[in-house]
Amino acid sequence: MPTELTWLGHASWQLNTGKHTLLIDPFLDDNPAATVKSKDVSADYILCSHGHFDHVADAAKIADRTGATIVSNYEICEWFAKQGVKNTLGMNLGGSANLPFGSVKLTIAFHSSQLPDGSYGGNPGGFLISVTNGPRIYFACDTALFGDMKLVGSAGIDVAVLPIGDLFTMGPEDSVVATNLLNPKTVIPSHFNTWPPIAQDPQAWAKMIRASTTAEPIVLKPGEKFSF
Repeated sequence: MPTELTWLGHASWQLNTGKHTLLIDPFLDDNPAATVKSKDVSADYILCSHGHFDHVADAAKIADRTGATIVSNYEICEWFAKQGVKNTLGMNLGGSANLPFGSVKLTIAFHSSQLPDGSYGGNPGGFLISVTNGPRIYFACDTALFGDMKLVGSAGIDVAVLPIGDLFTMGPEDSVVATNLLNPKTVIPSHFNTWPPIAQDPQAWAKMIRASTTAEPIVLKPGEKFSF
């Protein structure tokens, strides 16, 4: 079966590998761009890149309902465990975990990380997901541009999901540079147009990607899917 990626709005994604479903940074119930609510989604694994509310807001309630395992940095997993989440897998930057669908590597991200109650959220990260006998997907998550994206890209990336909203993350111009460093086959924008401060024109971004990189830009609307 093809791997299917669905944008749930803001920086929230659903990745279906055929046998397993992953949620990345689920922020649905209070997300004005989301087309579904937390009660409507299923998951086997929930990946949280950092501690900000708009990335962890619905993780615990989904995990409690579905029995999903939360995968994140060690500090965030400890925080969820204290809230009663039964299944967590704490990692640290540069580490990988082999899971039934393939593997997850926690990559560097240049951002901040504070949990909703003000407690320490550990180091922010991104995710390099390798699906068994399938594609490799890189979620940069919330980050600034950094030169070591070239090292991330050396693994060979099929799809890169990059933030373009600016202000809190890199913007469109830096995402073009990031795309050249990563050298993915396909690049998809994220973390934009949820609120006015991060409003962007994704079609203008796509034109820049086509003009300055070898990647194919795919612009999704919340709720839309991309199969590969």
